[in-house]
Amino acid sequence: QVQLVESGGGVVQPGGSLRLSCRGSETMFSIRHMGWYRPAPGNQRDLVASIDLGGTLNYADAVKGRFTVSGDHAKKTTYLQMTGLKPEDAGTYYCNFRGYGMNYWGQGILVSVSS
Repeated sequence: QVQLVESGGGVVQPGGSLRLSCRGSETMFSIRHMGWYRPAPGNQRDLVASIDLGGTLNYADAVKGRFTVSGDHAKKTTYLQMTGLKPEDAGTYYCNFRGYGMNYWGQGILVSVSS
């Protein structure tokens, strides 16, 4: 069964840190894009950060300098290190793996930022 499993969410105070992890199942191949997304209006999801095959990194402007995405496409694993968390960073984060003929989403993981 093909799936993505996310972990690492939780509750943190403003200014704190969390590290999200996402691991794909062994049956996934040809992953070219590993990204983290958040819900957006209109049933869309906005990019938070991504790492593409070859190492290209992309970040939303709101998280540049605070979040760091990393991963290994061959090991089917990506991480999102979040520092300096703000209340507006709170919400559900979705992991996404895409490649030739494949597009998978994780179940979502909750990040809460509260004092």
